[in-house]
Amino acid sequence: QVQLEERGGGLVQAGGSLRLSCAASGRTSSYYTMGWFRQAPGKEREFVAAITWSGGGGNTNYANSVKGRFTISRDNTKNAVYLQMNSLKPEDTAVYYCAAGLYSGATSNDRNYGSWGQGTQVTVSS
Repeated sequence: QVQLEERGGGLVQAGGSLRLSCAASGRTSSYYTMGWFRQAPGKEREFVAAITWSGGGGNTNYANSVKGRFTISRDNTKNAVYLQMNSLKPEDTAVYYCAAGLYSGATSNDRNYGSWGQGTQVTVSS
């Protein structure tokens, strides 16, 4: 099992930027993919971005809604994953969750992720 803790959420104006971080502890070497998901009020959880972990080559995958604005990255030495969010829009407002999965690719399917953080709130004002 791996434990995940997100940080970096907050309130930002439209057009601004935020950087989320996710610190992983525990059996991190067993997990191949890290992902970011989000859930807005009254909506289902949706995929944001994913990156393969150790041995996966660092392949990335993005939801169409964030391509060109968000960047996922990882630091294996710190067991951390980051989500740089630029050009934020009010529709990006949501609770953002970090997830870890045993899947070998940068999957967007939340069923492939077995560990989840508690989430961090991102609010984008217009």
